[in-house]
Amino acid sequence: MTVEILPIPLIGEVEPGDDLPTLLHDAMARASLALRDGDVLVVTQKIVSKSEGRVVPEGPGGRAEWVASESRRVVARRGDLVIAETKHGFVCANAGVDASNVAEGFLTLLPDDPDTSAEEIRQAFAAGVGVRVGVLITDTFGRPWRHGLVNVAIGCAGLPSLVDLRGTKDASGRVLEATVEALADEIAGASGLVMGKAEGVPAALVRGVRWSSPPLRAGAMVRGPDEDLFPESPLQAIHARRSIRTFGPGDVSIEALGDAVAAACTAPAPHHTRPWLFVALASKPARRRLLQAMRLAWEEDLRGDGTRDTVIERRLRKSDALLGEAPVLVVPFVRLNGAHRYPDAERASAEREMFLLSGGAAIQSLMLALHAQGLASCWVSSTLFCKEETRTALGLGEEWIPLGSVAVGPPPAGAAPPPRPALDVSEFFDLRP
Repeated sequence: MTVEILPIPLIGEVEPGDDLPTLLHDAMARASLALRDGDVLVVTQKIVSKSEGRVVPEGPGGRAEWVASESRRVVARRGDLVIAETKHGFVCANAGVDASNVAEGFLTLLPDDPDTSAEEIRQAFAAGVGVRVGVLITDTFGRPWRHGLVNVAIGCAGLPSLVDLRGTKDASGRVLEATVEALADEIAGASGLVMGKAEGVPAALVRGVRWSSPPLRAGAMVRGPDEDLFPESPLQAIHARRSIRTFGPGDVSIEALGDAVAAACTAPAPHHTRPWLFVALASKPARRRLLQAMRLAWEEDLRGDGTRDTVIERRLRKSDALLGEAPVLVVPFVRLNGAHRYPDAERASAEREMFLLSGGAAIQSLMLALHAQGLASCWVSSTLFCKEETRTALGLGEEWIPLGSVAVGPPPAGAAPPPRPALDVSEFFDLRP
């Protein structure tokens, strides 16, 4: 098979509202290029965005404000660089917001729906020229573990973005088990050999590619969150973890809980100890027994003059609504085994505080590990107010000190938590050179 890659230069700038298929047709005519059935027309995102009016003034907030508005979530940050997931599901630098090849003071945004944009161009050529072509819309993406940019397909029409070879045989006769080729990205990468930001060549014609699979949009190449092993950088994960008080459908696997507890056990603790225990209540009867024990303890604290203690009432409602509905309830404990014995009260108290602080660090690590696995969680103080009842309900000895409860479950579907409000770190950070 021989593949040709032919540049399609444009004359002048593409403006909002321009008929892009007509501009491309005229450019190919000037270059003496005639479309044939099976050709693939590759078009850069930049001219598609310009024609669709996705050009915006930089504004007083600068690029950062547009990056924030175009981002579904932030994956990582380093200085001014933001790696973000766009609303399309693409993970790329600055959410695709770009200042190259656009007038000073303006920025381009990615097309709202690149697959639909590609399909509209394909249909225009099918109707106007009468040929069946594939159309790709490309952008330049970096790669996490390699230097340099490459063209990738963000929009695809008329050809398969992916070709599934699983179940077929290789040249040696072995059955392929995991091979799914990103045909659209392979063509997009090849087109970059004749298209460049400095050459004024925003389109290319790729000829000679053959495929037999049905058309498939570029959106099919976006890896879903359940398959994403690198959803966030470690620093971003700390910022992104939120206390989630409602949960979506589904279960919490024992493996996920075990991994979270293993992470919790990396927390700092005094005297080389691991003074923690995490009791996971995965069944409704087990959670009900604990909640009932806490409810009885709190009801005893209601005022004896017949009036109700509103603080305790709120505590009861909160426990029933959150802890009772969570798919899993994790009760963390700490004990003072391994603590040094000091004769004076001050050092003995400090020793106890060290162990309690280590319990807090372990809980934070537990919740970060749950977040890293795509699980929601929320810590509440509940068991701190009824230590004896908690120990009795869970069959633990007096040496164990409960440190609240962590409700765990899948995040609610389609309800991403709002981003954290901006924090003035100077209020909490006192740098003394």
